[in-house]
Amino acid sequence: MKNFLSRLFALVLVCAITLVGCTSSPAGLTGNYSEDTLAVVTSLRNAIELPEASADKVAAQADARQMINEFIARYRRDGSVSNLRSFTTMRTALNALAGHYSSYPNRPLPDNLKQRVGEEFDQVELAIKRGV
Repeated sequence: MKNFLSRLFALVLVCAITLVGCTSSPAGLTGNYSEDTLAVVTSLRNAIELPEASADKVAAQADARQMINEFIARYRRDGSVSNLRSFTTMRTALNALAGHYSSYPNRPLPDNLKQRVGEEFDQVELAIKRGV
């Protein structure tokens, strides 16, 4: 009886872990690189453009950091996208934002960083539309 209960418990744990692992990510990444990239760009632009006095700024920055981490974790080892111009430009922009959010979490984004990231996001969107 003890052996049966331990096996049943192990089976329940495996099922629970499997179900938790199969849930969708909070960032809403679908696995379609083009859609995910455009969604991340849109979300990050909204987070960057929020005024500093906004009550949602801290939550938007936390969501942005989580989205950056999930996007990079999902696509950095995907050989089909790692050589695309859109991915390398996106990775550059995300690294700049992540670096700022990690090093200076309480400071606003400098204007030159906002401008540079905005230009890189424009290049990413253009490259996605072209398919490169």
